[in-house]
Amino acid sequence: MSKNKVNTLISKRFIIRKTLIGKGVIVSFTDYDGKVHKYNHDKVYEYHRERFDNMACFKKYKYYSQTFALPKFVREMDKADVI
Repeated sequence: MSKNKVNTLISKRFIIRKTLIGKGVIVSFTDYDGKVHKYNHDKVYEYHRERFDNMACFKKYKYYSQTFALPKFVREMDKADVI
């Protein structure tokens, strides 16, 4: 039996936050079409670390969000890399 607790965060949008890095959080959100998306925050951040770290909003606010759906660069990831 694993002692690792999986934390799930329910959000209204796709998010990547510096404060969540390394916490093992699974983020779940429903897009405007009613489709539920789940992703491992740390895996998505690590896979696209350079992209996030170079975004002006991420540098300034330590936060990136996408309101409507999963960003294209995340949709193009292999499913195994997302969850």
